[in-house]
Amino acid sequence: MRKVFGGILGLALAGVLGVAGCGHNTVSAGSSAGSSSVGLAEPQVTFKDLQGASVPLVSLKGKVVLVNFWATWCDPCQAEIPTLIGLQQKYGDKGFTLLGVAMDDDGKSVVEPFVQKTEFTVDGQKRTMNYPIVLGDDAIAQKFGGLIGYPISFLISRDGTIQKKYLGMLNAKEMDQQIESLLSSAPAS
Repeated sequence: MRKVFGGILGLALAGVLGVAGCGHNTVSAGSSAGSSSVGLAEPQVTFKDLQGASVPLVSLKGKVVLVNFWATWCDPCQAEIPTLIGLQQKYGDKGFTLLGVAMDDDGKSVVEPFVQKTEFTVDGQKRTMNYPIVLGDDAIAQKFGGLIGYPISFLISRDGTIQKKYLGMLNAKEMDQQIESLLSSAPAS
């Protein structure tokens, strides 16, 4: 029911308001929003990856991290995946990582086959998701200040500080600028 409701709500709001997002409340596409979480240290959260291993967010300190909350049933989330694949491909060996947090109610049973089998066109080639995927839940979402729709992303600097919160789909050019700026900053000591 949530999938149907989220899809209908997303389409209705996108048509009326020109926004792109899924979930209970939908927000402007690609908007970076001031939030109480911006400027704060990353939350102390530990995710589970698709193999069941623990992935503490703090373990990525020293890298620029883009935490992207998404769901397999969210059309705008799927539409931005080629951009995310491109970002990981472009910056992954330069001190950047993307962390895809799947928020599907059915968890691994729907996320794992989606990640393994779904291909996206990136630079004219079919590619699967090339960045770590972990499972999220409402408790994790609350530690990020709560989520009002998908996709929603948080850009975290090397020292573990949340630099930006993005509501809706990401703008590739803006992301390039933000990531390059943070990568050129001195690494965390």
